[in-house]
Amino acid sequence: MKRKGNIFCGMAVFMLCLCCRQAVAQNRAETMMHGENVAYDVYFKWGLIMSRAGDATFSYDRDSTEPKASSQYRMLFKSTKFFDSFYKIRDTLSAYYNDNHELLYSRKNTDEGGYYSVDRLTFVHGGENTRIHSLRYTPSRVKIDTVLTAEGDVTDLLGVVYYLRRLDRTKLRSGTAYPLTIAIGRDLVRIQFTYRGQSIVERGNVKYNTHYFVIDIYDEAFESTKTSAEVWIGDDDNFLPVKVRSKLKIGYAEVHYKGASSLAHPLKCRIEIKK
Repeated sequence: MKRKGNIFCGMAVFMLCLCCRQAVAQNRAETMMHGENVAYDVYFKWGLIMSRAGDATFSYDRDSTEPKASSQYRMLFKSTKFFDSFYKIRDTLSAYYNDNHELLYSRKNTDEGGYYSVDRLTFVHGGENTRIHSLRYTPSRVKIDTVLTAEGDVTDLLGVVYYLRRLDRTKLRSGTAYPLTIAIGRDLVRIQFTYRGQSIVERGNVKYNTHYFVIDIYDEAFESTKTSAEVWIGDDDNFLPVKVRSKLKIGYAEVHYKGASSLAHPLKCRIEIKK
C-alpha cells in the first residue's frame, strides 16, 4: 500500500506535471537561471470540499556539494496545519545536474507522519540506455538497493518539471506526444505528455496565456491511465507551469501558481483582469 505522503508529494511534482537528454538538446532553456524560486498552492478535493493540502516551493541554484554537479533543482513540500493534524508532511526533493545539464543524482528526504527515509538515485548515461542505482534507507535499515535500466528519456520525479520547462515551445504541434520514464524506488513508471494547443487559465483577477498538455500516467495511485492529469504551461520564455489538475483514486488534486522571484524573463503570460 502506498504511503499518503507519496501521493501528495508525488502529485505536486509528478504533475507539475519539471533534466532529460532529448529535452536539453532541443532547447538549452534560457527558461531558467540560478537564483529562481517559484511557489505553488496544492489543493485536494473530495466530494464538494476543496481544501489546501500544502505548499510546494521550487528553487534552481548553483551546487558544489555533489561530485561533477554544477546545478541543483529542489522542491520543498509542506502540508498545511489542517493536514498536519492527521498526517504531517515535510518532504524535500533535490536533483543535481552537470555542466551539460545531464541529471547525475537525485535525492528525496521523506518526513511523513513519523516515517523517515532517504531515496538516492545515481544516473549513468550511455548510448540508448540509462542505468540507475536506486538506494532507499531509513534510520534503522536499507530498504532498497537495486539497479534499474531504462531506454529513452528517463528522469526522477523532480526532473519531470525540468523536462517540461525545457521543451522548445516554438516547435509545439497539437497532437505531438512526449514519452518519459521516471525512476521511483524499484519501479520505472511510464508517462506521456501530449500537446493539445493553447488555452487561457483564469484565477481570481488574473488570467494566463498557456500551452495545454494532457498526461497519461501508468501508476496505480491514479484513477485512470488515459488523461490522468492535465497541465497548463505559461506561454512566455519562462515556460512555467501555472496550473495542474489530476484525478486520483481518493479524489482530485489541483496545483496553482502562487508567485516567483528571480525569473529569467518577465512573466508576460500573466495578464491582470480589469474590473
